[in-house]
Amino acid sequence: MPPDAIRRSGTTRGLRWLPAALVGLVPLAVSAQAARPLSHDDVAWLQRAGFGVDSTSVARYQQLGRARYLDEELAARDDTLPPAIAALINGYDVVRAPPAQLLLAYRNQQQQFKNAAEGADKEATRKTLQEYRKKLYQQDAQVELLHAIYGGDQLKEQMVWFWLNHFSVYAAKGRVRLVATDYAEHAIRPHALGKFRDLLMATLKSPAMLEFLDNAQNIKGKTNENYARELMELHTLGVGAGYTQQDVQQLALILTGAGIAPLREGRPGRFGERGRPGFVRDGLFVFNPNRHDFSDKTLLGHTIKGSGYGEIEQAVTLITRQPACAQFVSRQLAEYFVADQPPPAVVAAMAQTFQHTDGDIAAVLRTMFDSPALIASHGKKFKDPTQFLVSAMRLTYDGKPIGNAAPLVNWLNQMGEPPFGRITPDGWALDGASWSGSGQMAKRFDVARAIGSGRNRLFMSDDDASVPRPDVPTLDTPLYRAAIEPYLSDATRTALGKAQSPAEWNTFLLSSPDFNYH
Repeated sequence: MPPDAIRRSGTTRGLRWLPAALVGLVPLAVSAQAARPLSHDDVAWLQRAGFGVDSTSVARYQQLGRARYLDEELAARDDTLPPAIAALINGYDVVRAPPAQLLLAYRNQQQQFKNAAEGADKEATRKTLQEYRKKLYQQDAQVELLHAIYGGDQLKEQMVWFWLNHFSVYAAKGRVRLVATDYAEHAIRPHALGKFRDLLMATLKSPAMLEFLDNAQNIKGKTNENYARELMELHTLGVGAGYTQQDVQQLALILTGAGIAPLREGRPGRFGERGRPGFVRDGLFVFNPNRHDFSDKTLLGHTIKGSGYGEIEQAVTLITRQPACAQFVSRQLAEYFVADQPPPAVVAAMAQTFQHTDGDIAAVLRTMFDSPALIASHGKKFKDPTQFLVSAMRLTYDGKPIGNAAPLVNWLNQMGEPPFGRITPDGWALDGASWSGSGQMAKRFDVARAIGSGRNRLFMSDDDASVPRPDVPTLDTPLYRAAIEPYLSDATRTALGKAQSPAEWNTFLLSSPDFNYH
């Protein structure tokens, strides 16, 4: 349990994370050369539009104004990364190697383990396989965190994280870790601000989703309802939307034959050409008509004639045009961005936009970001661990490229929200209450200290202990004075005044209620 705490009235009542010994001194001196402060409303809006402020986002906002800034973010034209970060990401196997190549390499390692003689050889091949699996998962997680911290379009980066959580997959199941980065970068990212129907279809055809929710095993005469159920309950319509178990069963029949292409070295494009007409292939996704149930189906009161792959497209269109889908997705977005219990009027307006634009995600977000409720909720929305970590990195290092992303993954593991780490398909919780317990706050204080003190390995590899540790990062910067310092609570100012060193000052700021709420 953490020690006694700073308490702030209102939204932070009852939370405990800073020691009582931190309460009460004079703040450290600040430079006389400070940037022009943003208004309270500007800060409130900008903190929701991205994973926390940095100098670049503040400068762009001051130059463009809110309306043009939102236009540019929703246009999603800036996926640029600092060259050093792009080089780091492009060096990972999960980015450099095509998914089919990763799957083949993994299958070959599994075969080597199976064929190894009992004893030392078996143990050595087992260890090699485990290390390979661990390395690929680490890379999956690092790629997404590096994009979140350094991505040029911060609203898009938040939406990539949101959709990865909404359409959650678990890396440790089967071969999911081998295709998790492909899932994020080629199924989620291109559609994060596009049409919801296109996004749903991209996730449906992704090997990661097909593997995780077992639709690769869903075939005529041996149906598997796992994916059909979660597609309706978790991805589109929500619980209690009026669909029945029969609808789930009918959707499962529609999805029969949708799976993953079998791996054949040297013959990546040869599967299925000699099968019956109607075979479809898109990357590793295949629709095999030989495995499909061609009976007519009735879904949500509509008849879908048995025709093959076209049934899937018809079903997805039917589901995503249901009013319940517009309502469910809009509420999830509002819960993530606005409040744990978002105002019904905001959700209704977003759902109306969803229906009028045929599920245009950018248009729905514009409705939400133009709503006064977004600013009115400032300081009441508690950051989840990913939002906390990414915003802390953006403020502390302000665009400075790191060389080792492994600590980022370790910190998120400690705080209980590892990327691709949710075992169940419902994704991590969106509400603050799930992340504000005493154990979580103790972990956040530890992470804040690791980031704020500079005592971490972000700028050195694990096998390069000779590299001197960097200096303590400076958080008392023009960025801090423009976007954070003017709006700190008295309790946080008092706590900062207790700091005995720059490292402590950084730690207290990053673990304060003001920083953990946005």
